[in-house]
Amino acid sequence: MAKYPGSSNLWVLRVAFNKRREIDFLPTDGPLREDVRRLGATVGDMLAEQLGHAFFAKVEAIRTAAIRLRSAGESPEALASEVSGLEPQLAEQLTRAFATYFQVVNIAERVHRIRRRRDYERSGATAQPDSLKDVLRRLKAAGVGLEEISAWLTRLDIEPVFTAHPTEAVRRTLLEKEQIIFRCLIADLDAQRTPHEREADLARLRMALTAGWQTADAARARPRVQDEFEHVGFYLGGPLYRVVPVFYEVFESALNEVYGETLPLPTMLRFGSWVGGDMDGNPNVNADTIAATLRAQRELALRRYDAEIVELARELSQTVGHTQFDAAVFARIDHYRAQLTQIAAAINPRYADMPYRVLLAFVRARLQATVSEKEAAYGSAAELLADIQLIADSLRANKGRNAGWFSVRRLLWRVRTFGFHLARLDVRQDSRVHAAALAASLGDGEWETRDAAAQAEKLEAYARGDVELPEPADDKGAMLDAVFDQLAYARDAYGAGAIGLYIISMARSAADVLAVLALARRAQFVDGHGQVPLDIAPLFETVDDLEHAPQTLSALFADPVYRAHLAARDDRQTVMLGYSDSSKDGGIVASRWALQNAQVELLKIAQSAGVRIAFFHGRGGSVSRGGGKTTRAVIASPRGSIGGRLRVTEQGEVIHRKFGIRALALRNLEQTVGAVLWASLRPRPPEPREAQWRVAIEVAARYGAQAYRALVRDEGFVDYFRAATPIDVIERMTLGSRPSRRGSGSIDNLRAIPWVFAWTQNRAGLTGWYGVGTALEKAAAEVGEDVLCEMAQRWPFFRTMLDDVEMVMAKSDLAIAAAFSRLAGPLHEKFFARIEAEFAHAEAWILRLKGTDRVLAEDPRLALSIRLRNPYLDPMNLMQVDLVARWRAGNREDDALFAALVATVNGISAGMQNTG
Repeated sequence: MAKYPGSSNLWVLRVAFNKRREIDFLPTDGPLREDVRRLGATVGDMLAEQLGHAFFAKVEAIRTAAIRLRSAGESPEALASEVSGLEPQLAEQLTRAFATYFQVVNIAERVHRIRRRRDYERSGATAQPDSLKDVLRRLKAAGVGLEEISAWLTRLDIEPVFTAHPTEAVRRTLLEKEQIIFRCLIADLDAQRTPHEREADLARLRMALTAGWQTADAARARPRVQDEFEHVGFYLGGPLYRVVPVFYEVFESALNEVYGETLPLPTMLRFGSWVGGDMDGNPNVNADTIAATLRAQRELALRRYDAEIVELARELSQTVGHTQFDAAVFARIDHYRAQLTQIAAAINPRYADMPYRVLLAFVRARLQATVSEKEAAYGSAAELLADIQLIADSLRANKGRNAGWFSVRRLLWRVRTFGFHLARLDVRQDSRVHAAALAASLGDGEWETRDAAAQAEKLEAYARGDVELPEPADDKGAMLDAVFDQLAYARDAYGAGAIGLYIISMARSAADVLAVLALARRAQFVDGHGQVPLDIAPLFETVDDLEHAPQTLSALFADPVYRAHLAARDDRQTVMLGYSDSSKDGGIVASRWALQNAQVELLKIAQSAGVRIAFFHGRGGSVSRGGGKTTRAVIASPRGSIGGRLRVTEQGEVIHRKFGIRALALRNLEQTVGAVLWASLRPRPPEPREAQWRVAIEVAARYGAQAYRALVRDEGFVDYFRAATPIDVIERMTLGSRPSRRGSGSIDNLRAIPWVFAWTQNRAGLTGWYGVGTALEKAAAEVGEDVLCEMAQRWPFFRTMLDDVEMVMAKSDLAIAAAFSRLAGPLHEKFFARIEAEFAHAEAWILRLKGTDRVLAEDPRLALSIRLRNPYLDPMNLMQVDLVARWRAGNREDDALFAALVATVNGISAGMQNTG
């Protein structure tokens, strides 16, 4: 069983939380303590009001019992009798009550992060760690001058890519209520607020909390692709839209403070999305969803601009005779009056001597025409930018910096970032779908089993355009033709910036990439120069595929047809790296090393071929799917692999945690850009010991994969997994628009997200640590423990992996996992002892290499957060064990039990946070 960090060497405060609730806090967390106390009391009052004092007393009894057991070091399973055999409705209500506590604690912690940021800013002398100011100060101390920074700024390209992989998909209506609670707490940071104002805030907070309680946590129907876009659109069109210009203002301020000068900043942020374009294994995504999503994104961006222009028109009331205006503003107005006579006639005559308002009236009319695709529409975002830039230049040149220029510049940053497309839409499809379509078109039943070199040779003429690929002979081919037709239309209608990458899942050869070129040409998706205007990114997912990626890329770069395609794409190649399937395939040590080594080798190949390579990191929320702190991951990347660019997937609960609140979205963007700057300008110097370290990690990866595969491929393990986790509940839930499996049967066909999600739900966390103990022990035996200790102290890659594994183990609890495991009957005896032994083994080795005596000794704040959550997680976990046993015993037909189980899954997700 995991050792939970104690507080022996911490000065802690013990406080009453909602009457008898005792929680440990660090001495600097007094305000957080008070927020948690007040919010907990409010939740308690709400529960008593909604369900009665008897229900609230039941919640308190379970909670205090859980705290008592944890404090005494006893197994949480002793609580099982308190939460077993409950009526389904009561179990669901209890689970939702505990989940509501998680909700408010999560909000309180986010507010506290903002409070700490403000404290840093007030202090002036100390920059918040990893902020742009902090990074620039460190760069300056390292000898980086303003000229060097200026040269790198134009190369910065940071692109978070949002995917529809929800494991904690909060409904939009609940997101909005959460925003109300958050704003009330933020308002309370103002010490000057009156008692009446605070009382009003509390009333609004209670309203949001109570209305949220009276709202279902999840919709009954599986979300449509449109619903998934609305979810992602909440973040893109909300917090991120608001915060993008603030990011640039903070960057300018930091440059000025550190270097004494302000540089003109290029656009370095953009956003991508898979929603509506990720066809891999999702029959609900096709050409129609691509079209609908691009239209929806365009409309959302244009409507945001429209609302902002209305506000600008109110603000920019400058009148002729009271200030000067650039001649270009009058010239543009005259041009529009001549060209857009109907619009000109509709402008309020009272604005005749207010040039900015008149010009903005034309701008707004053109925007509205763009939304409805009517005459007078803007042809591109560049045309809108030109109009707004005229006003910005005029204000700046005519003493208007403090009379509206600031607001106009904010709109400029938004248009530069979001364009008319909001986010670049990636398209993804499995290589096997392309192969099946080709087999049908070519009439070659053996196509999919042919040698990759023979496939590539056959595809040359089709990919070059010398010979037209035969017409589609099946539904897959027709579907792919429709997709490429839609991409061609979108490129013409919305601009090249609207289309992101075409990603090939399970890419294994150069032929897989040439297949996309051949299929695109059949659909006439070519530009005026006869080239396919598409960036094609192979996705290497399994450990084996990652190990063979250098061979695949070498063959691709040696292919004359593909090199001609790359030449037309400015000799840039993007490669996507799959963290999820590589970990599911070989365990975390083998996965992490395969990913790291692939980047090193692919960089060499690209450099020798004269190609600029960029890596797209397919990370998830959990550690076993590449989750963790972005800053650490960037710094731990191979030298030269960043090069000013970071493209990474953001999904599930990670989107909510990083971008759900403006201040935290800003903090995340600062940390990410700062890390990329540091890794690009001052990468780690060459380390002579790294050759020996690479040998050591190769050994560890080999033995780690052997240990992991010996478990998950053992006879009976699939049955054990399905019995010892709530995977059958997860598969039936309405979490996303795509199925949880690519096929049926083995774990290989199960998607990585539900695989990880299930092991997180039962608190085993197995995917994030199994095989690590064996890997480290075997490596120590072959290369020496002193080498591993040196790696843990000096090699960021290895240290980051150990930190990530340690975090997963700290959140795991094998006593809870054992309760789930016993649901597997005889298979429990076969497998759980092995799991338990490997957990103890991994924990012992991590502590040994890090030189500490307890888990998370170096991260007391996270340890504290875990202790805060355990008394609420434990009852939900134990209820889930009882409920799933009863549900299965009833042949999974009891809807009331299933509803209660869904509540436990959502509640545990909220408590664990790094779930999928």
